[in-house]
Amino acid sequence: MMRRNTRPGNPAGWAFGLIAALVVFAAWPAGAAVFVQEPPDVDGVDTNSDGDPNNDNVYMHLAAGDGFVNMADGKLMYCFGFSDVTGTYDEMAMMQGMLAAEFPGPTIELREGDRFYLSLTNVGMMMRPDLFDPHTVHWHGFPEAASIFDGVPEASVSINMGSTFTYFYKVVEPGTYIYHCHVEATEHMQMGMLANLYVYPIQDMLPNNTPLGGGWVHHTGDAYAYNDGDGSTYYDVDYAIQLGSFDPDFHDASLSVQPLPFAMMRDRYAMLNGRGYPDTIVEAPLANSETGHLSQKLHSKITAAQGETILLRLSNLSVTEYFTVTALGIPMKVIGTGARQLRGPGGEDTGYWTTSVTLGGGETADVLLDTTDVEPGTYLFYTTNLKFLSNDQEDYGGMMTEIEITEP
Repeated sequence: MMRRNTRPGNPAGWAFGLIAALVVFAAWPAGAAVFVQEPPDVDGVDTNSDGDPNNDNVYMHLAAGDGFVNMADGKLMYCFGFSDVTGTYDEMAMMQGMLAAEFPGPTIELREGDRFYLSLTNVGMMMRPDLFDPHTVHWHGFPEAASIFDGVPEASVSINMGSTFTYFYKVVEPGTYIYHCHVEATEHMQMGMLANLYVYPIQDMLPNNTPLGGGWVHHTGDAYAYNDGDGSTYYDVDYAIQLGSFDPDFHDASLSVQPLPFAMMRDRYAMLNGRGYPDTIVEAPLANSETGHLSQKLHSKITAAQGETILLRLSNLSVTEYFTVTALGIPMKVIGTGARQLRGPGGEDTGYWTTSVTLGGGETADVLLDTTDVEPGTYLFYTTNLKFLSNDQEDYGGMMTEIEITEP
């Protein structure tokens, strides 16, 4: 996903894309071009404390367009979305990104201290060449140094079809975030322009045997959700789980003519990381049945050994629903919300044990699952909004996944 990685081409999209591209290319604005900015790290300062002063600049190139995904009952769904074209030659980025929308979009993982250059290319809507929608990336909840990089179209810039813009983020706050397109936000978010984003704290990079508060001693390889100073947010394994939901009628109408009125949205597919159960536990990327593109890459099966602590990076980007989720039989502690550790004004720990977490649209929560006294076996993580434990008309599906606890 980042500049250090590259991805192979997308042969399945070529034939289909060539035809649609002729229509879209004709509609490009004069002077539009793909231009990715990747300045080198030359300041000699190790801002992310990983021991290398020359790798603090991180690069990613996203394409924004349309595509397809399948629901767990097989329903084909037209969607908008992002795809990862990092490392693709500039002149090939448009073709690579066409009909390549993923749901959720590519995950962004960063380290506190990174300097992140995120280029976004608007590749247009292959299935709706009559649409000229611009797109943005909005890093939800992040303290922007300059509003031009915020992605809210009224306060910054939007990227028109055929054009590229590079956002810059000085990553200074660890935590769990989300990103989405903020243009015509209700429509573009319902259509799937959503993704996970989180930042690791610099406390992970402390030298071995560094003493912290409360008698905690940091060892190389230890991981935390925040710079807690006392090891209270330590975890062994972490999973980003994004709650979401689709209204199939809205998506079908968007493919044929125009979206339905927003007041008529009735989401009937509730998902974790873009899939309903049992697809949530299929660890392989899923290809859609229309183009064959791998458009649902992120599973949500959770695995840990007995005694390990699991960090769940939860977010909800549904535009219509609140969701309550629970991990039946496993103690759960909320340690952070909105990318902030739960601490009182005097620094006291205000995290709390609970049996469920409720999130509205745009909210995030960091939750620890303690498996110390949990017997090995398979447990369920699911929504208690029971009507969403289905894939539309198909029962025993929807917003549910499995937690597998293995022998220590």
